[in-house]
Amino acid sequence: MDLCILNQDGAILVHRNMPAGPEPFLQAVTPSREDLVVCVACLFTWYWLADLCVREEIPFVLGHALYRKAIHGGKAKNDKIAAQKIAVLLRGGMLPQADVSPAAMRATRDRLRRRMPLMRQRAELLGPIHNTPSQYHLPEMGQKIAYKANRDGVAERLVDPAVQKSIEVDLALIDHDDRLLRDMELTLLKTAKQHDANTLSLLRTVPGIGEILRLVLRDAMPDIERFPRVQDFVSSCRRVKCAKAAAGKRYGTSGTQIGHASLTWAFSEAAVLCLRHHPAGQK
Repeated sequence: MDLCILNQDGAILVHRNMPAGPEPFLQAVTPSREDLVVCVACLFTWYWLADLCVREEIPFVLGHALYRKAIHGGKAKNDKIAAQKIAVLLRGGMLPQADVSPAAMRATRDRLRRRMPLMRQRAELLGPIHNTPSQYHLPEMGQKIAYKANRDGVAERLVDPAVQKSIEVDLALIDHDDRLLRDMELTLLKTAKQHDANTLSLLRTVPGIGEILRLVLRDAMPDIERFPRVQDFVSSCRRVKCAKAAAGKRYGTSGTQIGHASLTWAFSEAAVLCLRHHPAGQK
């Protein structure tokens, strides 16, 4: 871990490599403990540091990694330069900040995100099974094999034993993924209800929002009050395009990759399901 401690003028007081952990960190910051503010980039190793700062009553700021990359703009980059720029931006109130999720909800949120690779793997297996009959000029299946009840006799429709074996392997993997996903989803729902059962119940009443969508919405926005305006929240969900303009002329859009990708998917999926199953929304 690269530790940089700066004074109020932005001068480097301490800069060294240290092993990650509470004890080395506390020893390093003890001489400068007064008026200390800890700021780190929002990557994937900040959990323990955020919890440590809360326990030690040290102010903690989480910098948005993508926004910081966009405004870095320096010819040279190293740990000293990065730390000094963070200090200057933080002191001037210009540091793009990310939300520090509650410690009790992080494990549930991370487990929900781990569900996505399983769903992608399942979708990648379903595609070739549907396309294989077309390769051998056979009739289409006419039913979705995403449902287990429609998978009987799928491999037997193909004559070649090698092709049958390939389809059987894909179906076996899909069955295994289905069991893992069901178990994960039930565990996620039980854990999430312990965090905020009231919000989950309210989200379930919205047409188009089912079990998984309400889990995604609840874990991705634990404190919606941090957004001062509705426009800020919509921008965080990647539902609007940010304009690039100069001298009254518009040069396109930017910032399409900054925001919560999970919320983008969740709201898009909820809108489609609402229109499909809610007659009032179709009018």
